[in-house]
Amino acid sequence: MAADALFRPFSYKSLHLKNRIVMAPMTRSFSPHGVPPPEVATYYRRRAEGEVGLILSEGTAVARPSAKNDPNVPDFHGEQALAGWKRVIDEVHAAGGRMGPQLWHVGSASNPLTKWVAPPPIDSPSGLSSPGERFTEPMTDSAIADSIAAFGKAAADARRLGFDVAEIHGAHGYLIDQFFWAGTNERTDVYGGATLGERTRFAADVVKAMRAAAGEDFVIILRLSQWKQQDYSVKLAQTPKELEAWLTPLVDAGVDIFHCSQRRFWEPEFEGSDLNFAGWAKKLTGRPTITVGSVGLSGEFLSTLMKGEGSKPASLDNLLRRLEREEFDLVAVGRALITDAQWARKVREGREAELADFDREALSTLV
Repeated sequence: MAADALFRPFSYKSLHLKNRIVMAPMTRSFSPHGVPPPEVATYYRRRAEGEVGLILSEGTAVARPSAKNDPNVPDFHGEQALAGWKRVIDEVHAAGGRMGPQLWHVGSASNPLTKWVAPPPIDSPSGLSSPGERFTEPMTDSAIADSIAAFGKAAADARRLGFDVAEIHGAHGYLIDQFFWAGTNERTDVYGGATLGERTRFAADVVKAMRAAAGEDFVIILRLSQWKQQDYSVKLAQTPKELEAWLTPLVDAGVDIFHCSQRRFWEPEFEGSDLNFAGWAKKLTGRPTITVGSVGLSGEFLSTLMKGEGSKPASLDNLLRRLEREEFDLVAVGRALITDAQWARKVREGREAELADFDREALSTLV
């Protein structure tokens, strides 16, 4: 199929994109002491030059002691780190791109790739790293309030520095997702609850704080997933009704766009429909959605990371058919853009034969 659907403009509130391609957030760990160096700015600028419509940064830590679990993950607070991000957004804009930081708090999620340990306190809804695995105390009311405020401050800084959007990382078993998941949220106060809808309170308060800090016209994206790094088989919402109960309070709080993470974008979310996660989110909320998960590649990310399996370029036909019928609005591409900054341009120009394979070694360089 012709890739025309990928290259239609997209606008929502203050965000205006030249095409539907989003660079997915991908942790790179090339920011010593949390400060993104000039090489990081060059890395993102190249993707803007390569015609990516919207760049979402790697996860960036908000101002909480344990917000990250890798010392080389960038911060989004502090004078030096924010100066580094100002360089990034200025270079992306100079290349004609649009960009937002992904604001991140890992909570109690560990990192098997490093022995570094974040300073205490570790923020966790109930002191659990996974269901039944208790290792610290639940967050206090003041820790919750401070964490919410940290996201709000980061949103204000994102707008002040000139970023076009901000994305909240609410997926993959990190802090916000730990509040969603009954297996890691056993709280009995307003931030817990027996239903998924009740357990959205923390995320909704984060969104409200960001909205108040950044203004009504600033676009806020929320990344969600059913699966967790602690358990790939988890499905928070078992039915469309449960999904609606999860997403509706988040829309009411001020989410503009849902970034719906799947390991494989083509997999249907519920029986009886071929709609994927992003398709259902759009159907139930009316909000624009981003789909993601093995776009343009034959294998999914976790198989590459954990097993060392490589991935080859794959057909985009199924994706394009779904985009043509407006199942979702935007398409996030991760590994293919790590390997090749010119991926979007090559797709637009029909140069599929020039698309590169992806292997785990690509994660060890910043090009």
